[in-house]
Amino acid sequence: MKIKQTEFVISAVRPDQYPVDGLPEIALAGRSNVGKSSLINRMMIRKNLARTSSQPGKTQQLNYYRVNERIYLVDFPGYGYARVSKKQREQFGVMIETYLRDREQLVLQLLVIDIRHEPSKDDVLMYEWLKHYEIPTCIVATKADKIPRSKWDKHLKVIKQTLGADKSVPVVLFSSETGLGREQLWDTILEAIDAAGMNINEQDEAGDLNASQSNEEQAGEVSQAE
Repeated sequence: MKIKQTEFVISAVRPDQYPVDGLPEIALAGRSNVGKSSLINRMMIRKNLARTSSQPGKTQQLNYYRVNERIYLVDFPGYGYARVSKKQREQFGVMIETYLRDREQLVLQLLVIDIRHEPSKDDVLMYEWLKHYEIPTCIVATKADKIPRSKWDKHLKVIKQTLGADKSVPVVLFSSETGLGREQLWDTILEAIDAAGMNINEQDEAGDLNASQSNEEQAGEVSQAE
């Protein structure tokens, strides 16, 4: 599957605003400034489709991005930002829990963790929510380019132990700067869609997810700021 078309579709806050076309959805959760927008841009080979910002907590809805008219990436509001009011945090919590509990099209949740830091209490709570609702989950350890390669295994071990992650949960080492982990993450996404029994009518092989080198160059460097 090559990336042929990408588009922002809608910012939703209520179920009646969700798309109704029945396509499989891959959701992204993580702390503010963990790099979810940069990850989306790298996955889609687009520089500014998902707007990055130096101001944490800017995403306040469920942002839907459609890939090849076959798959949605759904960006959750970042959690853990101190300047967000208590009322806003409660609203975000209700919005996200409603989505996790009721959204039948959700086939995989990406829990995005900054590899440089131990998962926060909010990260652990999110993982426990996902286990409670039996949501298939993939842990994405982002910003891998920010630490030496020799420390990757140690940091990944800390992430898995702190979350209490099951051995069966896939973990993808990712860098939005270098593209590390992009193919592996797309493979994981396609496997989850297949496991859910959803046919996206794509004839290309999973290994063809990368667009041409010229498109990679056009994408340029993607900022890690959220």
